[in-house]
Amino acid sequence: MKYPSPLVLGSVVRRYKRYLIDVELADGTVVTAHCPNPGRMTSCLADGAPCRLQHAPSPKRKLAWTLEQVQIDGIWIGVHPRLANNVVAEGLADGVVPQFVDAQLIEREVVAGDSRVDFRVTMDDVPHWVEVKQVTLRAEDGMAAFPDAVTARGLKHIGELLRLVKDGGKASFLFAVAREDVTEVRPADEVDPAYCNALRAAAKQGVGVIAHRIIVAEDGLTLGASIPVIL
Repeated sequence: MKYPSPLVLGSVVRRYKRYLIDVELADGTVVTAHCPNPGRMTSCLADGAPCRLQHAPSPKRKLAWTLEQVQIDGIWIGVHPRLANNVVAEGLADGVVPQFVDAQLIEREVVAGDSRVDFRVTMDDVPHWVEVKQVTLRAEDGMAAFPDAVTARGLKHIGELLRLVKDGGKASFLFAVAREDVTEVRPADEVDPAYCNALRAAAKQGVGVIAHRIIVAEDGLTLGASIPVIL
């Protein structure tokens, strides 16, 4: 997935009001940008950290700037969660995910009952539902971990996929890890034990849990190789 225009380098001044962040550009100008990540951004945001912004002025937008990447300890981290679905879509189409390499049809944002799931991948005429979660948290043990904040929405998604499996379907979570300084991903029990316990219970009942790295580059994001999930 390529960015529509070159990213602009800056440094983080401060984040506030959850979705707003002040950034100093190279010429010293301070701009207010949209922060697309609603989580705590623990381990992937720090005052003074180098960052990359997308500049897309439009009369339809309140803010012309969007935070896309932050560099922590020399590692660039993708911090725009909604882009993870675009990256996964390209990866699925390119056969990067071994579980779905023989996909006949890949559909996005498909309604399942009273819910909407990120992907429906059809193989051998059987649908497999896939919900994507971008991971940015690096825990104290050096592993990637999810979530980075208590997530009622994430808990709901577990229930949705579990229902699909109990109804005879197939379903999986795909954790898209948007940083290169980790080699495994695990549930973040220290952040949201209810979510993590529900995820493990769902896995025991047939919901798949897989993970792939997102390769973060200045010009775009690419779905990389799979990494182990330690439940």
